[in-house]
Amino acid sequence: MERSGLTLSALLACAQVADGNATMTVGEDWLQGRSLFGGIQAAVGWRAMRTLAPAAMPLRTLQMTFIEPVPSGTVRATARVLRTGKSTMHVEARLEDSGKPQACMIAVFGASRESRVRQEMPAPPGKAFDKPFRFVPGLAPSFMQQFDVNLVDGAPPFANAQATRASYQLGLRDSGPLTEAHLLVLADFVPPVALSWMAKPTPGSSLTWMFELLREDFAAHPLAGWRADAQLVAARDGYTNQSTALYAPDGTAIVLSRQSMVLFGWSW
Repeated sequence: MERSGLTLSALLACAQVADGNATMTVGEDWLQGRSLFGGIQAAVGWRAMRTLAPAAMPLRTLQMTFIEPVPSGTVRATARVLRTGKSTMHVEARLEDSGKPQACMIAVFGASRESRVRQEMPAPPGKAFDKPFRFVPGLAPSFMQQFDVNLVDGAPPFANAQATRASYQLGLRDSGPLTEAHLLVLADFVPPVALSWMAKPTPGSSLTWMFELLREDFAAHPLAGWRADAQLVAARDGYTNQSTALYAPDGTAIVLSRQSMVLFGWSW
């Protein structure tokens, strides 16, 4: 199915920005249920933060809390610098509607430093991509039309299978160029692995998200052929903890991600 609406690159190009502020008009094609997809919320906050953080300081980490649903339409983010050191800058951003907080995030931007410590994550094992994860209007979340996805390993949501791992091949239907905002969107794609335990659609939501960028030399990679390996680390009392590694098409680990999520009911 053809993607509708605007790509992330187009949204970023159309954003209205000023020092510490960003406003985007995001369509229903980026919805995840009744709220905008978390990755696009992070991209709006990132755009506001980038008006304050120098381009020479790459994004290193971003921590985010989702407070309430963010509807499609006009999304506003306001950012402020918390601290600037010799090589790092802490910046806070908030999505707000009429002064009411919708999401909060804190990012650390940091210049490179000399260090004798260097440890790369190994590339994931090769595996055939033969299980298309298709967007079906009315069944799949609207934001999925922005992606090309194959299930590499594990089970999809609502498969009634007690999977603890899931791997996906990902691509954004976007001409680029690849930016930190695109990595935020790619890294947040993976659905809760715990949803594979459900026999029918069951609502869930992210509470917190931590994003760690492992490399700053990612811009030459294409927007297709990425791989996300997710693991359900723990689950209890309706809350789940999940970690994800995002790999570039050449197998280089680019992002580590960790999420705390809530499932609103059990279905057997």
